[in-house]
Amino acid sequence: MNEAPNDKGERERRWRLAVGGEDEALQQGDDQRLSNALTMLYGEGDGPGASGGSGGGKGRGGLGRSAPSVARWLGDIRQFFPTPVVQVVQRDAMERLGLQQMLLEPEMLGAVEADVNLVATLVSLRNVMPAKTKAIAREVIAKVVAQLMERLEQKTAEAVRGAIDRRRRTGRPRFSDIDWPRTIQANLRHYQPEHRTVVPERLVGFMRRQRRLVDLDEVVLCVDQSGSMAPSVVYASIFAAVMASLPTVKTKLVCFDTAILDLTEDLADPVEVLFGVQLGGGTDINQAVGYCENRIESPAKSHLILITDLYEGGDSEALVARLARLVGSGVNVIVLLALSDEGRPAYDPQLSGRVASLGVPVFACTPDQFPDLMAAALKREDVLAWAAKADIKAIRSDA
Repeated sequence: MNEAPNDKGERERRWRLAVGGEDEALQQGDDQRLSNALTMLYGEGDGPGASGGSGGGKGRGGLGRSAPSVARWLGDIRQFFPTPVVQVVQRDAMERLGLQQMLLEPEMLGAVEADVNLVATLVSLRNVMPAKTKAIAREVIAKVVAQLMERLEQKTAEAVRGAIDRRRRTGRPRFSDIDWPRTIQANLRHYQPEHRTVVPERLVGFMRRQRRLVDLDEVVLCVDQSGSMAPSVVYASIFAAVMASLPTVKTKLVCFDTAILDLTEDLADPVEVLFGVQLGGGTDINQAVGYCENRIESPAKSHLILITDLYEGGDSEALVARLARLVGSGVNVIVLLALSDEGRPAYDPQLSGRVASLGVPVFACTPDQFPDLMAAALKREDVLAWAAKADIKAIRSDA
């Protein structure tokens, strides 16, 4: 098949960009900028921010000490690629070129494409940031938090807000409370043959149980803030803030490494919560679970969501015994090995198997799955059955 001249030229251009180097055909305009930007990170060159121009030298350069140069480099990346690709390139730059150091510069923060991973990095660096940079970092984090709240808040609120009382019915149900079999049966005379569907004139649904404050379920999110769990901390903080705004549950947030940080009082401001966590350090899960155990008011109405990779730096025997005691007292214990977009965690398989043998569900889930998980937990449904339906692989008790 003959190839149109324009198509052939575009293919040759893309090949030159992929191969890189000092091709004279690329020494013009945007193509040259794009080639240089990629070469700085993935090919031979001086690296963004290094002195002496862009991309002509040999060897793997570093970032140098020029934040404005790095900011210009990131600006080029943002111009030529969509946001998901920009975020991948930024993560590569963090790993390959030590970009974290440059995040301490205000000029740098103005150029980055913010995402959950960047938020985690900024939180981990906040104690070494100059005051001016910290103020900009807070703005960046607030922007990402607002985006996440917009994405996750409505679904979480609908999933968590009140248990459904199936003994009482209403003709004005919320959409999620409609009893579809009874609604269809009640509206069969409104069947439309040309559309092969029923147009319901009357809805039949379930009423929600009105619950007094003393009857509220209690949700305790106990989150490992060691470095490997950073994205999980960000998402858990968002969900805790959303649930704390609902009048149907009492929500507590506890973060831990070898120390314990109770952030429950800050849940009205998720940005403040994130600036309160201490990413990095060791791990003492047993101590943290012990703290949560002492904060639980009514075991039969309490749900402990322990978010950790179960790499215990403390007393694992005591941890298993403590979790067994909580389960025996009626607490609904669930262990999430990760709460992240990837949903593929590294974890301690031996301790995970021992915890699973207590009848505790142990698995990882994504942020989009978490609201449905909480709905299943609050209804005291079989969480392992829910996970199987959601195609989530849980840890087996004999692992």
